[in-house]
Amino acid sequence: MNRQLGRVAGLSKRSIFVKAFEIGEQNGLESLTATARPDPVAGPGQAVIAPRLISLNNRDLQIIRGAYGAKKPTGRVPVSEGVGDIVAVGEGVTTVKPGDRVISPHFVNWAGGDFGYHAFGFDVGVTNDGWLAEKVVLPATALIRVPEAISDESAAALPSAGLTAWNALVEVGKVKAGDLVLCLGTGGVAIYALKIAKANGARVAITSSSDEKLGLARQLGADITINYKTHPEWAAELMAQTGNSGADIVVETGGQGTLGQSIAAAAVNGRIVIIGVTAGQGMSVPGYGTIIGKNLTLKGIANGSREMLLKLVRAVEANNIEAIVNKTFPFDEAPAAYAYFAAAEHVGKVMISLR
Repeated sequence: MNRQLGRVAGLSKRSIFVKAFEIGEQNGLESLTATARPDPVAGPGQAVIAPRLISLNNRDLQIIRGAYGAKKPTGRVPVSEGVGDIVAVGEGVTTVKPGDRVISPHFVNWAGGDFGYHAFGFDVGVTNDGWLAEKVVLPATALIRVPEAISDESAAALPSAGLTAWNALVEVGKVKAGDLVLCLGTGGVAIYALKIAKANGARVAITSSSDEKLGLARQLGADITINYKTHPEWAAELMAQTGNSGADIVVETGGQGTLGQSIAAAAVNGRIVIIGVTAGQGMSVPGYGTIIGKNLTLKGIANGSREMLLKLVRAVEANNIEAIVNKTFPFDEAPAAYAYFAAAEHVGKVMISLR
């Protein structure tokens, strides 16, 4: 790895090669491999983007561990969200131009409307190369210009973490003032959900195993914080703190291992939006009778569409919503960024910079 980085580090921005990372054999963090690739050229309908800032998500870890579906080609460039500047456009491109600062949803084929399997046909960082390179090629029609009022840090976290939180709360949860939103943990989706919920006048409850993280969550506006190590039956604790009312919307990022308590913590007519697949694989669905008794809605979501991302960008600009960035690593230290992210000691986002 060090020899590879040494060879790549000497390449200049004007070289015919650009630096990138590949996912390799996908047998753990050590699989992430530095490499050099030919300087990309924009084909018809495409744009070449020079990333400024790249944002890590849980699925980026799952991919290099070989735990995100079938293994991908070893030469795949990972990471599904970031922000960058267009440096070139191909034939027929009129919607964006060189110099534009842009983001893109990672489901490129899902422009709008209802979700369909077609979304998985072009998934940035999974079926197609992602953002962890000095230059990225994407379809121009997927790109969204970022308003000047939105910082790089906030923009970089919008296409995956921010959009997932938006879909969960606004599109599915129909959040409104006075609702109680329950977020599990303090990762990127949970913290963005907290921000979106507060912008809509909702209250927020959040769980964590760390009192320090919960303290930071309170500073960000959380109304109820519960340490699930101190309170292993955290659903019962939430019910106690809400007078047995529970949460109107649960942003379920834990997976099957936490779903039973999420059902127990939900209010009557509550909406549980299932995002995470990280814990309790293979378990049966708990609380079946409670789902019926409370008239709950359980809905799984997969990120969101470009149309939703446009709405989110407008909301972020109008409400001055800022991403919470825990730590930023230089591009050549991407493996260290992955390792730091995997340790799960952060609140908010871990990012990689090319600025």
